[in-house]
Amino acid sequence: MNAMFLRTAVLLTGAAGLLAAQEQSLDSLKQAAVEMVSGRAKLTQQIVDSVFAFSELGYQETNTSAYLTGLLEKNGFKVTRGVAGLPTSWVAEWGSGKPVIGLMADIDGLPATSQTPGIPWHKPLIDNGPGHGEGHNAGQAVNITAALVVKELMQRNKIQGTLRIYPGVAEELIGSRTYMVNAGLFKDLDVMLSSHIATEFGTTWGPSGTGLVSVEYTFTGRSAHGASPWAGRSALDAVELMNAGWNYRREHLRLEHRSHYIITYGGDQPNVVPPLAKVWYYFRELEYPRIKQLHEIGSTIAKAAAMMTETEVSERVLGAAWPGHFNKPLAEALSANIKRVGMPAWSAGDIALAKAAQRELKVKEEGLKTEVQPLNERAENRMSGSDDIAELSWNVPTVVLRYPGNIPGMIGHHWSSAIAMATPIAHKGASAGAAAHALTVLDLLLKPELLSSAKSWFEEQTKTTKWQSLIPAGTDPPIYLNKERMDRVRPQLDKLRYDASKYATYLDQLGVKYPTTSKPSAAASSAGPE
Repeated sequence: MNAMFLRTAVLLTGAAGLLAAQEQSLDSLKQAAVEMVSGRAKLTQQIVDSVFAFSELGYQETNTSAYLTGLLEKNGFKVTRGVAGLPTSWVAEWGSGKPVIGLMADIDGLPATSQTPGIPWHKPLIDNGPGHGEGHNAGQAVNITAALVVKELMQRNKIQGTLRIYPGVAEELIGSRTYMVNAGLFKDLDVMLSSHIATEFGTTWGPSGTGLVSVEYTFTGRSAHGASPWAGRSALDAVELMNAGWNYRREHLRLEHRSHYIITYGGDQPNVVPPLAKVWYYFRELEYPRIKQLHEIGSTIAKAAAMMTETEVSERVLGAAWPGHFNKPLAEALSANIKRVGMPAWSAGDIALAKAAQRELKVKEEGLKTEVQPLNERAENRMSGSDDIAELSWNVPTVVLRYPGNIPGMIGHHWSSAIAMATPIAHKGASAGAAAHALTVLDLLLKPELLSSAKSWFEEQTKTTKWQSLIPAGTDPPIYLNKERMDRVRPQLDKLRYDASKYATYLDQLGVKYPTTSKPSAAASSAGPE
């Protein structure tokens, strides 16, 4: 018995020692990763600034994608372009074997959010032009920096695994991930780590946000002279009647629902009865069946409007997303790594710019966040917007990193949210995010129990709720959207491209003094840039 006990004790001691050595090895790799991310701060800054300057709208991110894929190929990644019928989408892959770890971030800008970075009042680079009023220019800097650091560590230490980087094309149109899922691009993926700009540094798990279906209704009638309109059938009348019907119906819909529309085409000139008109709706709700129900109500009202005006109506689903549902074990691991990395060291200049922007918008002058966000501390807010990364969350274990690169109190989808996005605030926030992602990838590569827990949690999540596409089978992505708008502004945007070979930062190229906190006097303004 004594001998057996002794052998057992030795085995247990040896196992404990091996586990401790493995943990120490992982800890050493993590420390190296943090230092390596810091050593790549210049690359991170260049990616952030370059994508900011491209300012391309959804489906038209041609220069953005060419730049990012070129950078990845230069660093040894194999790139497949034009996936899922999306010319600006791609998959970049390095490594071999399991696990297969995905990194994803959006790349598109928004209409009418052009803004000179580092200027805390409205000063567009292009009047009414596109810009990064959501901060999507920084996400790929987070992911690419993290991937390059982990790649180097994997090579040095002979660690098996595959890294994949994907773009979020046309996220502002909820316009790519469903098509990518339907094309099978994630079938062999083990986990997805997504990233999104924020003012805080944290992550969450469980239900998140609303889902939606994006639908354009097209009405066709008959033209006639505006002075003898009885010969015509107005498609615009049908659009207006549909909108009126929907607005009356709102009173009888759940408080949790959200819906919005714009008239995308209403005719050519007043003296011609419009034979064609279009209206574009977003229908948002909290569960798949309720989103489907809203869509059905909208389509019924559209048909009724067509009947009232003796016109015809057709519809086309443009994009869709389920509400998100994010993975708890992944979120716990990511949150621990966020705490390890900590908040960026904001300078006095960073805080001064933030407070100047907050004064301009007449919101609380709190400066910048200084503490990481505890896991799921934020009160559940299901009334937020939609993001098609949610489509991944129902197809593969997924988590979203929110990294601190923007100023609290700014307005979403607005020029104010672009103020910080090519300044040291965004640069430092992206580096912090890259470090958190790199550490989490290392966990997934070297702690198989984490991967197993994430998959078990995902299986429980999807045991009774099975994802179904809200986009009809066989539907092609609407890649024509934003083309005309981008064609008009490309000559101006080309002149604004960031030249990293000549200028240390985009602020330097634009002649913006950092930090700029107040508007120049009339005399100083006439003398030149800030």
